[in-house]
Amino acid sequence: MDLFAALATLPLAPLRGLLAVAKAIQSEADRQLYDPGAARGQLEQLESAERSGDLSAEERERAEREIVGRLVATPPGKAQTKNGEEGQG
Repeated sequence: MDLFAALATLPLAPLRGLLAVAKAIQSEADRQLYDPGAARGQLEQLESAERSGDLSAEERERAEREIVGRLVATPPGKAQTKNGEEGQG
């Protein structure tokens, strides 16, 4: 019966592969978006841009709020437990 099921679902194999690739891309994008190291680098770039005159103080503050907001937000797929620790959701 397993052989029959494998043959019957064979046309769906490309779709399953595509879904696996999409999940991997989403996972990597989330990892980079919520990575504290990447956020620190972005904050340093903002500071450098403000010092060089490419960015106003107001623009820098707005961008900093956005970056820090991402860090304090709960990433998708993570659930906050009652004691404040993150867990898989």
